[in-house]
Amino acid sequence: MTKEAILKISNLTVSLPERAERPFAVEDVSFEVYPGEILCIVGESGSGKSMSSNAVMGLLPKPFVYISQGEIMFEGRDISKISDREMQAIRGSKIGMIFQEPMTALNPVMRVNKQLQEVFSSHHLKLSKAEIKTKIIEMLDDVGLPDPEIIGNSYPFELSGGQRQRVMIAMALALQPKILIADEPTTALDVTTQAQILKLIAELQETRDMGVIFITHDFGVVAEIADRVIVMQMGKIVEQGTAEQILNRPEHPYTRKLIATVPHLGAQKKEPVTSDIVVSVKGLNKIYGSETTGLFGKKGRVVHASRDVDLEIRKGETLGLVGESGSGKSTVGRCIIRLHDSNSGIIDFEGTDILKLSNSEMMPFRKHIQMIFQDPYASLNPRRKIGDIITEGPTIHGIPKAVSWKRAEELLEIVGLSKIALKRYPHEFSGGQRQRIGIARALAMDPKLLIADEAVSALDVSVQSQVLDLLDEIKTEMDLAMLFVTHDLRVAAQVCDKIAVMRFGEIVEYGNTYDVFHNPQHDYTKSLLEAVPGKAWKVPDLSGLEIA
Repeated sequence: MTKEAILKISNLTVSLPERAERPFAVEDVSFEVYPGEILCIVGESGSGKSMSSNAVMGLLPKPFVYISQGEIMFEGRDISKISDREMQAIRGSKIGMIFQEPMTALNPVMRVNKQLQEVFSSHHLKLSKAEIKTKIIEMLDDVGLPDPEIIGNSYPFELSGGQRQRVMIAMALALQPKILIADEPTTALDVTTQAQILKLIAELQETRDMGVIFITHDFGVVAEIADRVIVMQMGKIVEQGTAEQILNRPEHPYTRKLIATVPHLGAQKKEPVTSDIVVSVKGLNKIYGSETTGLFGKKGRVVHASRDVDLEIRKGETLGLVGESGSGKSTVGRCIIRLHDSNSGIIDFEGTDILKLSNSEMMPFRKHIQMIFQDPYASLNPRRKIGDIITEGPTIHGIPKAVSWKRAEELLEIVGLSKIALKRYPHEFSGGQRQRIGIARALAMDPKLLIADEAVSALDVSVQSQVLDLLDEIKTEMDLAMLFVTHDLRVAAQVCDKIAVMRFGEIVEYGNTYDVFHNPQHDYTKSLLEAVPGKAWKVPDLSGLEIA
């Protein structure tokens, strides 16, 4: 490459506190970033990829985590050794960053335009209010947001996930930085929004000749946008090279392991499940909001989250519910478990319409329908030990504590954890381990129907593979019916027997997974499949090679 590097990291080591499991978050890491290229950093949770970017941004939680060795050279200076005040002048103006979760990165009680104004005021730019307003509209327009004035006057909670992420990109690019760091910016987004964000970042990077560091665990994203790739494991770089080389001819056993666990987009033909129907949903409707005029004269808005939904799931069968954010798929799952009250329809659970039951009448049925939630961090009570969390449900339903505790020990073994975990708290476990605990909690009730709501979307690729294998084993062994809600079509292709595609609250396509993926009938299904990142990349056959 003839261009000169705009960022050069040499022998970077980031030390952790003495009580940590390992001494270094990042150890002896060296790489360069060039203008006009996208460098992807991949690896599992805890590999050091985000910590490396935080070191570049000067965002390490000092004094507990600090740079103990190495250089970060930017514009002729080692920015790892400059003062916080000097770094403040660089952060945002010359090195921008997009964070993973825009809802936590944006102030929920401040309108978007006020937050964008802070970008300019914090760097003491001498601009008039009119100039700042013009720039804000231009920024929002540049990232493809419709009606920039309306968006600017909105609060973050009034925007969709994709719109919030575009606002974050606008903030990061406001001062035209030379380097953009994107830390898992598309992980929680559906495939069409993800495709739009990836295309936007690539276009802005090209027009502005920026260097981009893109941190991800999604190899489809890597295949879509990367020029070069760095693979990290336990704080060290184990392999780096061009995207084509890493994706198709990986050399390190760890890289091969990661790629081997990537789910294939193409579904396999399966024999149809002909067992008894566990749950049958007919004409399910759920409406949010009201058209009545409010106290201050503002007319209400009605959203049909679920519109005449029909589906059925049999014993030992997994039905995948896919679609974009806001399509209504999670609403359907929550209506089936009666976390949300439906407006009309039938939910026939083994011969009983549970939609007609009162809360007290519903109680005996609740143990038969359990849910695994998306966020393993938020779904476990941080103040309660794992044993109490898993045994709470059975105890409420009258099972003696000693019996439910013994069952909890057995379930932890089933999900691959030691019974010692029962006496520990959620914060002592990784995200993947917490999700396994969430699965054990759901299974403690011996359910007949398991609803997995985006249960693997927050997990890195190898942990995701383990959890998917675990769910499949449990479904087979316990003869469970499973509703698998996901926006990841690769995952759906791997685990689902049937697929229901939702759009604007309606099921627009329904059928065997193989048929839906290989011969989609509805234009919307075709557009979802077309939007899958890296769809042209075929996961290489690594059989016969050493896998870590």
